Amino acid sequence: MSNPLTQLGDAGQAVWLDFVSREFLKEGGLEKLVREDGLTGVTSNPSIFEKAMGQGTAYDDSLQAFLKQSDADVVDVYEHLAIEDIRAAADILRPVYDRLDGLDGYVSLEVSPYLAMNTQDTLEEGRRLWAAVDRPNLMVKVPGTEAGVPAIRALIEDGINVNVTLLFSVDSYLAVAEAYVAGLEARAAAGKPVRGIASVASFFVSRIDAQIDKKIDKRLAGNDKDAATLKALKGKVAIANAKVAYQHYLESMQSDRWQALEAKGAAPQRLLWASTGVKNPDYPDTLYVDTLVGPDTVNTMPPKTMDAFRDHGKVARTIDTDIDAARQVLADVDRLGLDLPGITAALVEDGAQQFSDAADALLAGVAGKRTAFLGDALNAATLHLPDALQTAVDDTLARAAREGWTRRMWQGDATLWTNTDEAKWQGWFSAAQGRQVDAAAVRALADAVKQDGFRDAVLLGMGGSSLGPEVLARTLGCQGGAELHVLDSTDPAQIRKVQSLIDIDKTLFIVSSKSGSTLEPEILAAYFFEQAGRNGKQFVAVTDPGSKLEALAKADGYRAIFHGDATIGGRYSVLSVFGIVPFGIAGHDVERFFADTQAMVRACGPSAPPASNPGVQLGVAIGESVKAGRDKLTVIASPRIESIGSWLEQLLAESTGKEGKGVIPVDGEPLAGPDSYGNDRMFAYLRVAGDDAADLDAKVDALAAAGHPVVRITLARPELIGQEFFRWEVATAIAGAVIGIDPFDQPDVEASKIKTRALTDAFEKSGSLGDAAPLATDGHLAFYGDASLKADGTAGGILAAHLGRLSDHDYAAVLAYVERNAAHEAVLTGIRQAIRETSGCATVGGFGPRFLHSTGQAYKGGPNSGVFLQITADPATDLPIPGRRITFGVVIAAQAQGDLQVLVERGRRTLRVHIVGGDVDAGLAQLADAVSTALA
Repeated sequence: MSNPLTQLGDAGQAVWLDFVSREFLKEGGLEKLVREDGLTGVTSNPSIFEKAMGQGTAYDDSLQAFLKQSDADVVDVYEHLAIEDIRAAADILRPVYDRLDGLDGYVSLEVSPYLAMNTQDTLEEGRRLWAAVDRPNLMVKVPGTEAGVPAIRALIEDGINVNVTLLFSVDSYLAVAEAYVAGLEARAAAGKPVRGIASVASFFVSRIDAQIDKKIDKRLAGNDKDAATLKALKGKVAIANAKVAYQHYLESMQSDRWQALEAKGAAPQRLLWASTGVKNPDYPDTLYVDTLVGPDTVNTMPPKTMDAFRDHGKVARTIDTDIDAARQVLADVDRLGLDLPGITAALVEDGAQQFSDAADALLAGVAGKRTAFLGDALNAATLHLPDALQTAVDDTLARAAREGWTRRMWQGDATLWTNTDEAKWQGWFSAAQGRQVDAAAVRALADAVKQDGFRDAVLLGMGGSSLGPEVLARTLGCQGGAELHVLDSTDPAQIRKVQSLIDIDKTLFIVSSKSGSTLEPEILAAYFFEQAGRNGKQFVAVTDPGSKLEALAKADGYRAIFHGDATIGGRYSVLSVFGIVPFGIAGHDVERFFADTQAMVRACGPSAPPASNPGVQLGVAIGESVKAGRDKLTVIASPRIESIGSWLEQLLAESTGKEGKGVIPVDGEPLAGPDSYGNDRMFAYLRVAGDDAADLDAKVDALAAAGHPVVRITLARPELIGQEFFRWEVATAIAGAVIGIDPFDQPDVEASKIKTRALTDAFEKSGSLGDAAPLATDGHLAFYGDASLKADGTAGGILAAHLGRLSDHDYAAVLAYVERNAAHEAVLTGIRQAIRETSGCATVGGFGPRFLHSTGQAYKGGPNSGVFLQITADPATDLPIPGRRITFGVVIAAQAQGDLQVLVERGRRTLRVHIVGGDVDAGLAQLADAVSTALA
């Protein structure tokens, strides 16, 4: 018996297959269809590849071979695999292409469905895929959206074959037909050949009937007066729509414009019937093939439809029969208000979304395979969330996928956040890829420093300029370079301590400030410049271009100046020169560090779907936790990575703590059992494999078992800490989108600086900071606060009144403007632990002025749930600042007063405890005892 599929070819209709897979190609399936059924083309789309590639193991060998050569972004892995299939299919079809002189024998590969509404990106991707596949019988598949039409025209003008997809309406078809002709005309006008360029316009069929039939069924259920006509329309509208489109095609072939192009060798843009598998089981399974047969057309069939037509299809020229009846069908649809234009417009949007959803599923599958292949090279993470929170996270991840959050974040699309100036702060992405740092220049400086005999390096910086380098130094130590010391304090004792650890003449000083005008590094640089005999060769500047520090460095003959990127905010700068220059001076291999970091950068890349993107997934979990009232993110870390909490504090607090919302990060609080915590907590546990952390593991397990949200992150080795820097940067940016704030500004940080500046300026004139009289004094302690706290005038009574203001979901902040050392940290930690055990509230701690450039933003701009205990002290011995009347002791006192003034102005509950006489240890011991008394 004659094969109906080959009969279609005889009738002038090309038979294409709407399917491709690795197994199908390897097993000779496509060659068999070409040989036995006269098949002349293949189409693909994300849905097809998702089924073939995202499921099963057929692609695993190729994927692993590709990744063994070099790691890659998820989309690059997918494209590598897809292009292998497309090339194989194109090569199988090449004899058809040659035999038909380029009129057929094509295989289609779709541009990313995420680009359906972006003309320029679609055009660029079309050109890129054409070059990558490098086969003349490729068709680049482009959506026929309003944005896609100009891209189609330009691609045709470039001489690139185009399969236009997602056409549902006649008007849309006419627009892409015009684009095809205009592209050929432009090419001809430029003196370029038009012969050999092919295009099809993919007109979707069955989906229209599926939507129209739903409307009809709804009308029929209501006993509609037009029931008979409505019933007669079922299963007829899509076919009528296609037949009318074909009439327009025939008319266009007779136009003078087309005749002129045809004379130059141009081939017509054939109509291709897509979505020809029936959706309604009551309809014949070959309905959308039998009724649309005609010359110069293509029918692309899924395998099931092809099998059915081979078995019992009917071949007769039907495409241009009963045209008047077809027009009457469309007229009835319009008369009865079934709104075909509205349906086709919705189908375009829905079709693009379906392909995007399929692309998400496909890329998620590829991401999972890549993660499995990388193993320990990629830091692992698991989230244990209560059911209600998990549901909220899943819903937001789904919304993030629909709305393209990951791509928009990488593009700096400000509408993802508050649509203000977020687009100006996106340099951290290129920094994470190692593009901001000149690794060779860092290595050359490190070698020169070592050769010159420098044994130590002191980093003079604050906030983002100091916290990241300090974490790197404490986590990874010194690797044959200079021993790094971080000085981010104006406390005279702290400065003296660092000075006692170094030989000034054998020390390199790294003055680090993005703005170049930050007070602390400015006066610290002045102090040590004098101590070093004004030898500029002992100084290096790290600053943004054109800053005050750059000018100073040039004037004072600094050894080197490393420029930052003004589009990177300080807390996102650890992977830029601000983190990497000190890291390199300590002797570390910068290139290796970035190579280790890229696995996470790629995993969090723009093509990684939200649900399988480690940074986005974490960010959504943080954001939804905050919305659920769990805004105290408690950081736990195993020994070798213990210091990362100080960096996370700044990133989270300064980025999210504003407009009365945000994360309050809790670092350095001793871990307890589940009953010690309220329902305002979320826990992040970062551990290095092999650390002695069995006790932490058990306690974290208990927290998860008790229903607290817990994020577990495991690093195979400490050197992978760079991956966590980037994961948490992405997570913080995404958390900002969930919470609804700008994660790149810090509107409340400047307030304390203004107060400090006013106080120091006043001191320069008067020699006094104008301190108020205390509420009461008790031994080493003087108390400052509102009169309601005076109680009985004793330390214990005042503290009891102050800490008694804590209530559910509050946090207690213990903020000390004293030397940061182990002994003082232990006392403050003990005070925090006592407060938590008594009140059940979260506690945070910090040393000033360090925390002003870190968590201070959240304390002033975040939720008004903090009860603040500020600790200040007279310096035992002050230090002068060269060229200034103010001293370091005056500066730190002004910073504390300025900070407190802003807290009070923001309605925060505050108490200041001042240690008089300069004996900080004795004062802290008395304070700890008084807190115990107050909580008893």
